Amino acid sequence: MITPESGILQPVQKKDRINSLDVIRGIALLGILLMNIHGMGLPFAYGNPTVAGGSEGLNLYVWIMNEMLFEGTMRGLFTLLFGAGVILLTERLETRGAGIKTADIYYRRLLWLLLFGIIHAYVLLWDGEILYPYALFGLMLFPFRNTKPKQLIIFGLCLLSIGILWSIGDRVEDLKVQKEGIEAIAIEKQGDSLTDVQQTAFDKWEDLQKTKTPEEIQERIEDMNQGYFGVMKAKIRENQFMQTWVTYRYWPWDLMSFMLIGMAFFKLRIFHGEKSFKFYAILMAIGYLVGLTLNYFETKTILDGGFNVMSFSEAGITYEIGRIFTTLGHVGLFMLFIKSGILGFLQSALAAVGKMALTNYLMHSIIAAFVFFGFGFGLYGQLERYELYYVVFSIWIFQLIVSPIWLHYFRFGPAEWLWRSLTYKKKQPFKL
Repeated sequence: MITPESGILQPVQKKDRINSLDVIRGIALLGILLMNIHGMGLPFAYGNPTVAGGSEGLNLYVWIMNEMLFEGTMRGLFTLLFGAGVILLTERLETRGAGIKTADIYYRRLLWLLLFGIIHAYVLLWDGEILYPYALFGLMLFPFRNTKPKQLIIFGLCLLSIGILWSIGDRVEDLKVQKEGIEAIAIEKQGDSLTDVQQTAFDKWEDLQKTKTPEEIQERIEDMNQGYFGVMKAKIRENQFMQTWVTYRYWPWDLMSFMLIGMAFFKLRIFHGEKSFKFYAILMAIGYLVGLTLNYFETKTILDGGFNVMSFSEAGITYEIGRIFTTLGHVGLFMLFIKSGILGFLQSALAAVGKMALTNYLMHSIIAAFVFFGFGFGLYGQLERYELYYVVFSIWIFQLIVSPIWLHYFRFGPAEWLWRSLTYKKKQPFKL
């Protein structure tokens, strides 16, 4: 940004940072790994524990915990903060007289993030990475920077509603396929020949119910136990799928909606910790009451359905509603934690993790690659679901210890330093 003294464009300085944002960002960053680790270490088992990693005993409890508390909510929290960051950056630049250079810096920053996302997926080998869609939809946020909070929330909820309606449409289509498929099966069992229409219905129902075969699972494990370039080649198609179909089917309603709401929350000073304890307590209570209730029924639906495709389809109807309310519950809880001042040493460590969020996020993928893939320890598909959390907790401890030590000597994390230098087209000071 432009400082009054020098007129030089430079990133946000340490004295200008909002500590509560850094702490929540650190919590969200570490929390995201609770979900990502399943995609990193198990084949096709991110949402369905029956595919790999175990679905009984402790493994089942881990899955239930994730569905109730963490599925989509850590991503939701991080996405709210991304939206808040849009206002943080643009307001400070415009207040200090950057003028048209505000847009120049903003778009250059996101275009570099877009490239980082591509590198993260194809070079660092994480097909579930989020930087690419963040940058893509972040490019659309600049015109909303001066929009009133109420309007931002309405726009965000409208986008969210489109996603919910799409999920309802998917559910209606699945029920139709199921009904026509079962009718075709009944006709076949009677010994009658199927018409072309009935055969199509039969095939659609069979395709809908398909799960990964043991052969496909084993092939995936073998692919991930190759050398670096073998793993890179095996992941190309998945990366393309995530950055094309998934990007346009899910992320506008999943990500951009939360970004807009996060922009509103920043304008309303919710992330600054300036609201009362009562406000955050009510936010937490309402968020968890609605969110966890819906999450419970979704989880129960999937369990009662034996993890079949129709149970996931039914649970998907209320997924976005449960996700946003549970995320709001998290916001209330974490802001109460921050305002209380308890466990100050932990809050300081979490803030350091949050300040180095990009570095630490990329580090998750680098560490996981060496733990799970063939050019490292080759543990892909070898650990049970609960055992993956040994890796998670180890990474947490490492980053909570190393991040504060690093920032004691350096201004930024290495990835943050590179990103800022590229954004401002000038090498930024690195050491303190």
